[in-house]
Amino acid sequence: MNKQITPEIIAQHKISPSEYESILKILGREPNLLELGVFSAMWSEHCSYKSSKKYLNGFPTKAKWVIQGPGENAGVIDCGKGWAAVFKMESHNHPSFIEPFAGAATGVGGIFRDIFTMGARVDASMNSLRFGEIKGKDESINKQQKYLIKGVVAGISHYANCMGVPTVAGETSFDESFNGNILVNAFGLGICKSDEIFYAKAGSAGNLVIYVGSRTGRDGLGGAVMASDSFNEASKKLRPTVQVGDPFAEKLLMEACLELFKTDYIVGIQDMG
Repeated sequence: MNKQITPEIIAQHKISPSEYESILKILGREPNLLELGVFSAMWSEHCSYKSSKKYLNGFPTKAKWVIQGPGENAGVIDCGKGWAAVFKMESHNHPSFIEPFAGAATGVGGIFRDIFTMGARVDASMNSLRFGEIKGKDESINKQQKYLIKGVVAGISHYANCMGVPTVAGETSFDESFNGNILVNAFGLGICKSDEIFYAKAGSAGNLVIYVGSRTGRDGLGGAVMASDSFNEASKKLRPTVQVGDPFAEKLLMEACLELFKTDYIVGIQDMG
């Protein structure tokens, strides 16, 4: 192994010994630290669904009304008469447990980007939330869960409101099984013409690449790996890995993208998360 990559560093990147062996076979050599970080993110549960894929494959994804199933930024369903519904649902459980406001807010922002990069204006938001006990025997758990509820609800409403997207429905349940990890599922919906859908395919070589969005900082680094990990008492130390969203910048980004879609400049477009 090179001097940068040690078993401890591999473990920190949540790469198992068998996965590291696969990396060696793919590259034909030892990875450097940057390459290990890329594998760590892309092979995380958050990005590759490596442990849940076998269950997800059991869901039906093909029908005459399905324009786009799994594999793109969002799903697309034919509504008839030349219109299509573009939708996305995503969980932001771990980030919301660690930093409820920012974790829930960026969960909403992420699915909104997935929708408008497919060519549809985001028209509605919904959510499905699961929290632990708020009236149990352990007052410390009750207090913690109430704090999480307040932060999650505020984060969801703040991001959607700043982008002018109404939250039209939702559901919330409480059970002690969620004391250690809440569930924050956000859903977004947009409508566009069925012949004006955009995809992430880059096309032929030689196209100009434009990367646009809000300014980046160190927040969010390692977020995909964190979102795939289990929790312990040290989880609060992971707060810097939760991305801090900017709904006002995303509102401008959505409007700019929708304007660009009226031209013939876009070959492929991808939400970079």
